[in-house]
Order: sequence, then C-alpha cells, then structure tokens
Amino acid sequence: MSRARLSLCLVPILAIAAVRPLAAQEANPSDVESIDAIVAAVYDVISGPAGQPRDAARWHSLFIEGARLIPVGRGQDGAVVQRVITPAEYVERSFEVLQRSGFFEVEVGRTTESFGQIAHLFSTYESRRNADDPEPFARGINSFQLMNDGTRWWVVSIMWDSERPDNPIPPRYLRR
Repeated sequence: MSRARLSLCLVPILAIAAVRPLAAQEANPSDVESIDAIVAAVYDVISGPAGQPRDAARWHSLFIEGARLIPVGRGQDGAVVQRVITPAEYVERSFEVLQRSGFFEVEVGRTTESFGQIAHLFSTYESRRNADDPEPFARGINSFQLMNDGTRWWVVSIMWDSERPDNPIPPRYLRR
C-alpha cells in the first residue's frame, strides 16, 4: 500500500482517537456499565424531593466531553424553537429549580437501536413534582445518543420534546 493511501486510512482512526471521552470525574462503574444503567443514572441524578441537592459531579461523569443537551418545543408564536446547551449549563440553569420545586422524572417506555459502539434510544418520560403524585405534570420523549468506548457507556447528547395537544406521544413509544 502506498504511503498516501495508508495516510488516508489512518486519518479517520486518528480523528477518532483525538476525541476520546474525558469525564470531569470518574463515574460510578454501576452507572455506566450498560445502556439501562446510564439511562437510569440520568433520570436518578435529576430526580428528588424539594430540598434535596442534585449531584452535579455524578451528572458530569455520565457525559462525554463536548456533549450537548437540546430541548425542542414550540414558541408562543407556534414556531419550533430549540436551545443547545452543555451539561454544565444544564446544571447552572436547572439544578437549583429542580431542588427547590421537587422533580421526579421516570421512564415509562423505550425503543432502542444500536450498532457497534453506538446506540440511539427514545426514552418516554413522565415528570412529577412528588414521587407519589397520581398524575404527571408533563410527559415527553428524551432522544439519547450513547457511545461505548470499550470500557463504559457515555451520553453524547440528549434531545427532548414535550407532549402537547398538537404533539401526542404515539402508543409505540409507551412500550418497553
């Protein structure tokens, strides 16, 4: 093989090596050992009663460097709006509100597709202020992009949209 052809073959491999995940803190191995575990950890770390601090270090340990969170919805004028934020920005903007108000988000359905070291899943959620509230105040779908680096799972991105009268959750996303 010529040097030029070999160089072209190595470029994608070197590019992948350059984006190796780095966590702010070592994750608890039980949080990142499987798709089920990392999704459960995401929901667990944001959930809790009013007055209970959320664990920002644990939150950060779940995400790959450069991860993004993207809420999508409709503005008052009906236009689709989105915001792209980092896990750190989510902590800054949301953790105090979650702690002050109480917030419990649970997964009530999931569809998963995976190939090699990547996985995509639609995780249907219900949100409550108290764990024992009879009805959720919100429902929606979290679209997770996950990656396994050979030793653990990482959250690459989470994009979500809430259920609304004009955007009901299809029944197929309410099954496990």
